[in-house]
Amino acid sequence: MNAPEGGSARALRDVGEGRGGTGTERDAGPESPVGRPARRGSADPVRALMHRHRALCAHAVDALEIAAGLEAHGVTDRTAARFRHRDVFSLAEELYARVPRADQNGTAGAPAGGGSAGAPGGGSAAVRGTGPAGGSGAAEGYPEACIPAAGAARAGVPGTGGGWGGRCAAVLLLLPGALTIATVAALAALTSPPGAATPALPAVPATPAVRTAVGAVGVVLVVLAVRLAVRSGPLRARHHGTGARTAGLWVCWTAGYAVYGDWLLGQLLAGGPDLPSATPRADVATAVALSLAVLPAAGCARWFALRGRRALAASRGLEEFAARVRPLLLGVTLLFLGALTALLLGARAALGSHGAPAPAVVAPAALGVLLFLARLLAVHGFPRAAATGLACAAALEALVTALVLIARLPGLTPLGLPVETLTTAAGPAAVPVVAAGVAALGLLGYGLRALTGACAHSPAPTGPAGTPRP
Repeated sequence: MNAPEGGSARALRDVGEGRGGTGTERDAGPESPVGRPARRGSADPVRALMHRHRALCAHAVDALEIAAGLEAHGVTDRTAARFRHRDVFSLAEELYARVPRADQNGTAGAPAGGGSAGAPGGGSAAVRGTGPAGGSGAAEGYPEACIPAAGAARAGVPGTGGGWGGRCAAVLLLLPGALTIATVAALAALTSPPGAATPALPAVPATPAVRTAVGAVGVVLVVLAVRLAVRSGPLRARHHGTGARTAGLWVCWTAGYAVYGDWLLGQLLAGGPDLPSATPRADVATAVALSLAVLPAAGCARWFALRGRRALAASRGLEEFAARVRPLLLGVTLLFLGALTALLLGARAALGSHGAPAPAVVAPAALGVLLFLARLLAVHGFPRAAATGLACAAALEALVTALVLIARLPGLTPLGLPVETLTTAAGPAAVPVVAAGVAALGLLGYGLRALTGACAHSPAPTGPAGTPRP
């Protein structure tokens, strides 16, 4: 907690030494009750601190949340010592005890009981009402994960809301896999020999246009199903900003490369593809496994959210809480990786492609872990970091494809040598292994820092009943 003090921390230091406070407190005369010192200086320093951080304290569900917000604002143990507290967490406990809690409409309720020893009054007008510090948490400089949406109801743990136990939620999580399997079956029926037609699957003229149309419709339906699955339940994101909007583009690119990238890169390295006669060859097993992995991803996200809240309730300080959550994050990542690997091997065995090389299995597994970690970060209030990790993987895959094309120009052949060397040694699947693997490791490292904070496990805001989910 001994980070360097920023500008806000210096302002708080001045308040603790009696040089700060609100205008009312500074202008009060010697006979004014506000002007009588409670600790040091001309005003109760903790009261001035409550006024400055009113939004954070009013919406916090425990002292750990306030401590995390103060740390994000530059408050250190040295700053807390000027308020006669041994550390930031002890200072946060007093703030939590003195500031009135916000109700479900986002307004402050009645003041909490009496103030702490040595601090007069539990809830002053400065704490409850208006003033220059009465703005939102975003305006005060806190991370968006630390402050709930204005006017939003507090609806439980992030990653656990949205009617997880209902049949509708389970159907939504299974829908992407079901639609993918249906699309694969329809395409298989179109490409089957004429004599293989059955009453259930009658023969259809298998022209390229018909196959393309069926495949396009199936892809659109699967994308819509995935979108529905992540808009409710454990995979629903808490915040929707620029990162959340662009993340969908990177997900589509990386998933599309996982299905068609090996074929495309092989064609480019061989001098192709010969358009328009070339027929794309999809990795069907990867598509089926990734779409079926939505259900275990939701289960793992819910388990992590619930265990994180338990650790938050049982921890005495931020360091203890972080030590409890780090093994949870590593464990849930390995748990999802195991489930996805089982789905990949099962899909390849069912579709008759179990003899594929190891990189062909490792690549979609790395992509699945990347997508899971990105969604986990978005669910707990870090959509920009999630979008950045996905964008890095997509950019690396696009760069490899561009280098192969640029190497065809006169004098630029050496640019394609690294790609040729990598694919010769490990096959075209080595490219997504490196791209998704590096991005997933980056998000995991970021998550070990971001998801171990109290702000990441505060109750998720939701709108009123009946409000469409964003």
